[in-house]
Parts: sequence; structure tokens; C-alpha cells
Amino acid sequence: MNKTLLPIRLVFVVLCAAAGWLVCYSSPDWDMYRLRGIYVGLSLGILVVLTDLLLKGFSLRALSAVTFGLAVGSLIAFFISSSPFFEKADEQNKFLVRLALFLVITYLATVIALRGKDEFNLVIPYVRFVPHDVDVPLVVVDTSVLIDGRIARVCEAGFLSTALVIPRFVLNELRAVADSSDSHKQARGRRGLDVLNELRRIKNLDIRITESEVTKREDVDAKLVFLAQSMKAKLLTTDYNLAKMAEFHGVPWLNLNALAKSLRPELMIGERLEVELVKPGKEETQAVGYVEDGSMVVVNGSRALIGRRVQAEIVSVMPTAGGKLIFARLVSEAD
Repeated sequence: MNKTLLPIRLVFVVLCAAAGWLVCYSSPDWDMYRLRGIYVGLSLGILVVLTDLLLKGFSLRALSAVTFGLAVGSLIAFFISSSPFFEKADEQNKFLVRLALFLVITYLATVIALRGKDEFNLVIPYVRFVPHDVDVPLVVVDTSVLIDGRIARVCEAGFLSTALVIPRFVLNELRAVADSSDSHKQARGRRGLDVLNELRRIKNLDIRITESEVTKREDVDAKLVFLAQSMKAKLLTTDYNLAKMAEFHGVPWLNLNALAKSLRPELMIGERLEVELVKPGKEETQAVGYVEDGSMVVVNGSRALIGRRVQAEIVSVMPTAGGKLIFARLVSEAD
């Protein structure tokens, strides 16, 4: 974006300087002040560009709010100044009062409009200056969620009944990862694009692409939090640091890892489970398998059955830092 704006700004400044020269050229009385005209035009152009830079964070919604506030303030000031209270006042006092009313009322109306720019739908029922419907819960999706892939299965199961908001810069970042020269990053990026296509194919799933950009890679997390905050949405991510940043700014966040952890079944002693034995255990008769949540299952008396799925009965459960360690005994057909 900056690479596009820079030549435009340079051309604008040059045109302003040329306009100052042309103004002096068009008038014979000012012919001797051409250099001064170029200087004035150049200064005005630079001043306008500096004003543009100061308004960098000024959004289109804020501009709409300012326009609305100026219009309403001017209208109120006009009605008050046209009231019968000013009929007998002299012209000089009437002008001063009208000027004061215009300045004060338009300022107050503009400030009020800026403070409540997200609530225009209450003032004008069928016109919204926000990029979403207020009555629909929104979830802003992070790049890590698309690469993770589980979001497609969660949405397909119908457990996420919200509108998914995917910013344009997230799609650009995902495309950049898919085009990476690193084979591992490339595979992750392509998986994210495949997940995005899977989401598009899910019926009745509301996906919204917001046209928002970032200039630097390190600004992505801050922009995600800002979007979720401004849209009054939740942030869906698997990035722990991003989740903590969102929590610091008061933005509610969802984590697929936390969801997966909460869905793990609570295994009790005496329950039976089916597990595939993949490698031998420490003891001579033991074999090791894994259940769906990644917990290790050590089955006694089953080393000869490695490579097969067996029925086992839980005899003890030991919590560890990496999850649960489950000890079980092999269940025979007679049991």
C-alpha cells in the first residue's frame, strides 16, 4: 500500500508546485513572483501530505460519523439561528451569535457522532456504518486456525453457529505461506487453503471476507485484536501469545486446543477400550498403543499382538505432564 501511495503523494506535491507557478504565469502583475508561487504551492502540497499522514488511522466509519455529525450540527444551528428569538437583534450581533452556534453545535454533534459511530443503526434503522449485522455473533479467524484444519470438522458438525470473519490480510498471509520455498511451510499453507475451500463448501455457513490490510507482518496480531474489538466479535486462534494479547485488551477468544482438551473422555478404572498396539513396552509382556486424544495405553500380556487392535480393560490411570498414562490388561474372548 505504501509503495502505491508514495508516487501519488510525490506527483501531488509536484502538481501543487506547478499550480503555484501557473497562477503567477497567468497574471502579468505576478510574473515576477513565480519562484515565490512555486514555493507557496510546494508548501501547501507538503502540508496536505502531512495532514494525510496524520489521518492514517482515521477509518471510513469515522469519516462517515464526522460527516453525519457536521450535517446534523449545521442543521440544528440553522434552525436555532432562524428562530424568532433573533428577529429583533441587529445584524452584527445576529452574525456573531449564528457563528458561535455553528461552531459549538457542529463540534458537539461531531464528537457525539464519533463516540457512537457503532450505533448508527439505532439512529437510522436501515443504514449501518458497521461491517456486520449486530444480531449475528461473529468470530474472527486467525491464520493458525486455518492451517490447523480442525475448524472445518467443527463447523461441519454444526457446533459453531456463528459467522466466520476472515480478514483479507489473513488470506494474503496464508497465500504467502503456501508460496514459500520451505517445503514444510508450503505444505502447511496449502493445507490452510484446502481447509478454506472445505469451509466454503459447507452449507449454511456464514463466511465473511473483510477488506482490511496491514503494512507489516508484525502488525497482524494487533490488527486481528483490533478487528475483533471493533466488531464486538470473538477471536478464534490456536496461538497462545495472540490469545493472551486478546485477553489483555478484553477481547473474548476461543482456542481449538482447549476445545479438544475439554472433549477428551474421562476414562475410569474398569472401563474397556479398543486400542491398536504399535510398539513393545518396557516390560517383557507389555505392548503400547494410543487412544484418540494421544494418551498412552500400556497393555499387559499383549506383546505378541503388536500391530493388531485389541480389547483392553483399564486397571489404573496415572496423570502426567504430557497427558494421561493408562495401564490396562488384555481382555480375552472368554471375558
